[in-house]
Amino acid sequence: MQRRHLLAAGIAGAAALSGCAGPQIAQYAGEKPVLDLRSYFNGTLDAYGVFTDRSGEVVKRFTVVMRCQWNGDDGVLDEAFTYSDGTTQKRVWRMKHLGNGRFSGTADDVVGTALGEQQGNAFRWGYTLRQPVDGKTYEVQFDDWMYLMDDRVMLNKATMSKFGIRLGEVTLSFVKRLP
Repeated sequence: MQRRHLLAAGIAGAAALSGCAGPQIAQYAGEKPVLDLRSYFNGTLDAYGVFTDRSGEVVKRFTVVMRCQWNGDDGVLDEAFTYSDGTTQKRVWRMKHLGNGRFSGTADDVVGTALGEQQGNAFRWGYTLRQPVDGKTYEVQFDDWMYLMDDRVMLNKATMSKFGIRLGEVTLSFVKRLP
């Protein structure tokens, strides 16, 4: 019985520590420039990105044209992807500002609802994405971080995993077009 309690306490302690191991959004609260997600993702943006596998090898390169629009607390981020192999993909995010820097989002290839929070120059959100690979579709989790660099440039780094195993990373740079 005592052994079972020790084991349970050890598992709980490890889980608590792993939850604190990575950066937290509150760490960026004082960082500048301050990100206003609704303002930044409003208008047309261009993005340039790569997907790297676990070993760091670039598996795919891509560009994205985003047409974004907000009406109060509701936004639409219409993404048109073009991959280096010539294939294309479309994703339309329907965003909602929940107050206090919190946001939710849905898209046709997202399972359930993405939830995120912004503080300072950073935005972090998590979601599960249906990802087609070789004729099959897999549900993979994304831990997605964005950092505003200036009024036009934002960097994005997302870690993709399944069953807690890191599959790779997506790295993007967003550039907001001048009006």
